[in-house]
Amino acid sequence: MHNPSNSDVNTSEVTTTNHSDKLSGTSRRDFLSAAGALVVSVASGGVSTQAFAQSASATMAGSASATAVGTTLATISAIKPALKADELDSWVAIQPDGSVVAYYGKVDLGQSLEVAIGQIVAEELDVSYRKVKIVMGNTASSLNQGGASSALGIQAGAKPLRNAAAEARRILLNLASEKLGVPVANLVVDDGEISVKGNSAQKVTYAELIGGKYFNSKVEWNKRIGNPLDVKGLAKPKSPSEYKVVGLSIPRNDVAWKVFGTSGNIADVKVPGMLHARVIRTPVAGGLAEKVDEASIKHIAGARVVREKNFLAVVAEREWDAVRAAKELKVTWSASPKPFPEFEKLHAHIRQAPTRKRTEEQKTGDVTAALKSGVKVVEAEYLWPFQSHASMGPASAVADVKADKITIWTGSQKPHYARDGVAALLKVPVDKVEAIWVQGPGSYGRNDAGDAVMDAAFISSKVGQPVRVQGMRHDGTAWDPKAPASVHRARAAIDADGKVVAYDFTTRAFSRATIDSNESDPRDSLVGMELGLPPKGGITFGIPEESYAFDNKLLAWEVIPDLIDSASPMRTSHMRDPVGLQIQFASEQFIDELAYATGEDPIAFRVKYAKAPRDIAVLKAAAEKAGWEPRGKAKRDRSGAVLTGRGIAYAQRAGTIVAVVAEIEVDRKTGRIWGRKFTVAHDCGLIVNPQGLRYTIEGGLVQALSRTLYEEVQFSPDKVKSVDWNSYPILEIKDTPETIDIVLINRPEAAPTGAGEATCRVVPAAIANAFFDATGVRMREAPLNPARIKKLLSKT
Repeated sequence: MHNPSNSDVNTSEVTTTNHSDKLSGTSRRDFLSAAGALVVSVASGGVSTQAFAQSASATMAGSASATAVGTTLATISAIKPALKADELDSWVAIQPDGSVVAYYGKVDLGQSLEVAIGQIVAEELDVSYRKVKIVMGNTASSLNQGGASSALGIQAGAKPLRNAAAEARRILLNLASEKLGVPVANLVVDDGEISVKGNSAQKVTYAELIGGKYFNSKVEWNKRIGNPLDVKGLAKPKSPSEYKVVGLSIPRNDVAWKVFGTSGNIADVKVPGMLHARVIRTPVAGGLAEKVDEASIKHIAGARVVREKNFLAVVAEREWDAVRAAKELKVTWSASPKPFPEFEKLHAHIRQAPTRKRTEEQKTGDVTAALKSGVKVVEAEYLWPFQSHASMGPASAVADVKADKITIWTGSQKPHYARDGVAALLKVPVDKVEAIWVQGPGSYGRNDAGDAVMDAAFISSKVGQPVRVQGMRHDGTAWDPKAPASVHRARAAIDADGKVVAYDFTTRAFSRATIDSNESDPRDSLVGMELGLPPKGGITFGIPEESYAFDNKLLAWEVIPDLIDSASPMRTSHMRDPVGLQIQFASEQFIDELAYATGEDPIAFRVKYAKAPRDIAVLKAAAEKAGWEPRGKAKRDRSGAVLTGRGIAYAQRAGTIVAVVAEIEVDRKTGRIWGRKFTVAHDCGLIVNPQGLRYTIEGGLVQALSRTLYEEVQFSPDKVKSVDWNSYPILEIKDTPETIDIVLINRPEAAPTGAGEATCRVVPAAIANAFFDATGVRMREAPLNPARIKKLLSKT
């Protein structure tokens, strides 16, 4: 195996981490290599990042001191305490057979998160991974940790589980000390069995101490909910040097049942007495239901209409009858105000629309003056379209609204917030609602799952029976919240010595989240808007995340008004790596343009101006693994029918650093771009599960590749026209990469950061830069689909 040199990773030592083979079928070889990936473990004494192994003695703001309650055999309880953040039993339990259950207030959307959390819990409790079960997303058994959100599953979500497991181990050792009459210092733990040092016959198991009972012990809570929620006990978690389970490539648990369809999916949920529903939404943007002819579906057995204000749905005992009723119900809709611009004039609309808000998030020096001082000014504009989640299947949800209790089954990535939203919509206390999370067809942001569960709850409240809402393909693609379209303007000045002396990057766009990324507020739901609730209309966007240190630098964004204020099929919300792809598509392509303008190699240029050591290490690792050959002034032969090129892009995301080298082929005749090979260098601090991390990187890359090359919401002035796979094409098997090489830079002493989104944001620019390398032409508008590429190349 080839490891980058010490200078490449910019640290004092490069090693491969030595993990003992505690688990059968998982070896050091599994940990160190798979799928052409390279793991570099870095002992980074010079990195000033807070270690994942936080000191338990640190004070948490607003929290009470942890107590030793539950540390004696007499105080163990047979009754589980109430579900509260400061109760240890809300986080971890020892079963009668000695197995462990951990309660996790987030959900796994396919990134091996369930496995990684299980590894962390197993590590702190000193049990084998196979003894740990993770219960996710059920509001009756887990606390609100924010659901799947901002790639924080490990970065934030693992902290309370890790601390709780460490505290449980401390208490178990105290209990064993009491039972065996031996000081804790003389005890050792191995796979849930506590024995006396030097006398292994004197022992007791976790099951014998507390199996099936409860710790009845408090932990410190920081009084926060959602992503920031954290707890601590008196125990100090292990240091990375002690890890035996964390760092192993333990396989995922969900592959077989997903392939064979043998386990639960939200579309398969059935409840006795359940009705099937279809929600009917206006076929024209801004339309209102003026007249509904309920008699038009009387011939369909059991079909009936549910209508309140502008919310309209049909229910039936059989699903096909509900489908027929939705299709055959005669509705007179008001004329559309035609609120959308012509599709071809979208970006002109963005340029010309009034500004709702401008924010200058980063400002250094005097950019205006510096732009005037340069001997050369480089300017460019980049365009990004609206995009749909277009999940594998449209959303489904089930709700059972009773007088004393409401139960919802949802594929939303934030089931606790779905519970809160249903309670607010139906005006009942939150503790009357239970949300049960069931794996859905996809998410990565706020797709149509949030609206489905709110629709189901409202309809169930009206008909007095359990209701299953199932969207059709046109519902899922046309009506899901969209990723916003944007225009990015960049300017830079270069002095006589070739130095960049001014850098100005401004985004102008629709808000990144017209509706919130979770459904806790009914005003952010379609049903809420259709019932007349006023929309909140969030106003926010973002800036590039990188460490380029230009003397005069301005990063800003401007948000324009929504196309429709309420119940819009073009309302925006979070999509995987919210606004990261469009921002870095522009900013990292412009950095490339500056490199060529100064005659420098694109990687050398980035290394020159990037100031964060870890960023530089990632850039160098990607270049070395890819066998990068300097670009810049060298001329390329571009005479062939199929052209090849390489491009680089890099970015930060919430502490994670990623660089991607794309190697592409461009077919002049067809306009097709094939991303043949990608090299990814990835630094997210401590790596919990290397193979799970690779899967996450690969999945994010392929999804971003689809968004870069194909995905674009088509619309006319009065409707969304992208309603299926023909009108909203995505990447096909033939378009997937031949090779994805991954360099994982492991930093055991650095806190783990998110991996679910960081890779996505650099893929578009890497491809666009490779396209320039191949053709000598800049493509500044996404998607880089065959029609657009063919048209562009025909002009050159």
